[in-house]
Amino acid sequence: MAAAPRRLAGIGLVLCSVFCFAALDTTTKWVSASVPLIMALFLRYLVQALGATATLLPLRGWALLRTRHPRFHLARGLLLILSSALAFLSLARLPVGEFTAVVMVTPLLVTLMAARLLGERVAPLQWLFVAGGFVGTLLIVRPGTQGFSWVLLLPLALVLVLVNTGFQLLTSHMARTEEPLTLQFYTAWVGTFACALPLYGAWSPIHGIGLWLGILFMGLASSLGHLLLIWSFQQAPASTLMPFMYAQIAFGMLGGWLIFDHRPGALTVGGMLLIAASGVGAALFRARAGVRALESTEHEGATVRPLIECKETHVDCCV
Repeated sequence: MAAAPRRLAGIGLVLCSVFCFAALDTTTKWVSASVPLIMALFLRYLVQALGATATLLPLRGWALLRTRHPRFHLARGLLLILSSALAFLSLARLPVGEFTAVVMVTPLLVTLMAARLLGERVAPLQWLFVAGGFVGTLLIVRPGTQGFSWVLLLPLALVLVLVNTGFQLLTSHMARTEEPLTLQFYTAWVGTFACALPLYGAWSPIHGIGLWLGILFMGLASSLGHLLLIWSFQQAPASTLMPFMYAQIAFGMLGGWLIFDHRPGALTVGGMLLIAASGVGAALFRARAGVRALESTEHEGATVRPLIECKETHVDCCV
């Protein structure tokens, strides 16, 4: 497939992926009001694992289990579990759209972390994008108002700085060498076993077919969303896809309005737009910087090309 169609395919896949994630967050907020956290997580990953096994194992056979990096699969599954648990806690205190906007500050932090780890100079414009993202976050949570709480911000900060960032970096890196179906299979079962350990003594009856259907939908939306995300990384570089991931904010707002009748205020919408604009601007800035670096390398000769290609690979994984 030519470069342009591959990029368009990657963009379409990532848009479908973030739609699934927004639907997952909306359903999670509804289910978590009635189902204990560990139960909801276990049932979500059990549905995801059983579905992956039933559909993928007959399709691929034992080749599905082949992997070069079993430790990476374990780490990815544990990161996703921790991210999901913190998302549950955060969604209990924030509307879906606002939660999504705050979490989407993560790519800005990833950009800076990649630059610092590689020893690159951080341009003033990049600092401006990061500052814009944090100002947008403050507009959403608004310190000093009645709804603000440092207890609310703690899980969000962990998602932003540690868990969600690590999961995105690892997913982008593993998508280069691992089959997407294998990634999906191992992540689902790691999550299931990790949640099963503390489940003893925490089980309580779930009343109503609606809650069971909600849990089933959570597993399906998570499976499809992550599979589409893996496929998108295989079709296009992360620098191309990142701007379109901010569509999840709009999808989250739509879910909050349709299901919970929540309409964010003007300051909150302004904060969401500022985060989205800062994230898109940062992604486009890094993409242009990568193109300029490649063009300059072509003029410098082949002796430095291996170093540049290695460096670009790591930048692409860390955007």
